[in-house]
Amino acid sequence: MSNPLNLIPGKKYKVIKSFTDYDHCVHEVGETWTFVATNFVPYEDGLTLHVLQDDISRERVYRLQWRKEQQAEIIEHFINYVETC
Repeated sequence: MSNPLNLIPGKKYKVIKSFTDYDHCVHEVGETWTFVATNFVPYEDGLTLHVLQDDISRERVYRLQWRKEQQAEIIEHFINYVETC
């Protein structure tokens, strides 16, 4: 389960439907970043998305939780939230 979001490392993505991550950060339409990798933590159903935002070489992480009451809908339908640039 190294890449459950089916994103391509090194590819740039744009948010097309806003979403809120586990840390309550809102990712608005138009936000762009380059995908690096994902990590999954089974005991907390945590999925960490590693990205380079706005072509800055500093890596950022966005945390999601794969539980129905959290971000399961976003994780399972991530293609509806981003598109390649």
